[in-house]
Amino acid sequence: MIFHKLEVGIYGVNAYILGDERTKEAVVVDPGGNSKEIHSLLMKEKLTLQGILLTHAHGDHIGGIEGLIQEREVPVYVHERDQYILRDADLNYSSKMPMEAVYFTNSKVLKDGDILNFGNLSIKVLHTPGHSPGGCTFLIEGYLITGDTLFKGSIGRTDLEGGDHEQLINSIKEKLLTLEKDFIVCPGHGPKTTLEEERRNNPFL
Repeated sequence: MIFHKLEVGIYGVNAYILGDERTKEAVVVDPGGNSKEIHSLLMKEKLTLQGILLTHAHGDHIGGIEGLIQEREVPVYVHERDQYILRDADLNYSSKMPMEAVYFTNSKVLKDGDILNFGNLSIKVLHTPGHSPGGCTFLIEGYLITGDTLFKGSIGRTDLEGGDHEQLINSIKEKLLTLEKDFIVCPGHGPKTTLEEERRNNPFL
């Protein structure tokens, strides 16, 4: 698998590019900005973008959507419970951030347990609400792309639209910490970590 992380947008969101080495099909997770930079890396790797996946719909994670789909019209996937946030620039806070207001009304629905296949890439959707109602973690090979659910030594904030602290803790403990093996955790901000490290050392868990 081709795997790249780019720090993008005004709040340093980790955008992830996942590509199939054989078919060159690719997806981008959480394009928070810098769409030209993301597009350039796709071109450099000779990857064909097939979809955009959102761990959740807050403005800092969606700022690069329009720029990418102008280059190639592809589906945008978000959990069904975050669709109303994605559609409203006030609810996703982009209208209140130092960036252009962003909203998107034609997203594809994700549900817990969905398997998305792009070439030989197989991505499992884990619904991990709490930071937002439709927050998701994407499991692919040995990686967990957690968005703003789980960070190195921390967890996501829960004071935004639809946030729920107790729900977030339950999501992490029931959906992530119960996974049988260790995974590399790739969060929406900051450095990567491992699931085992967070099991042992995360003070919020």
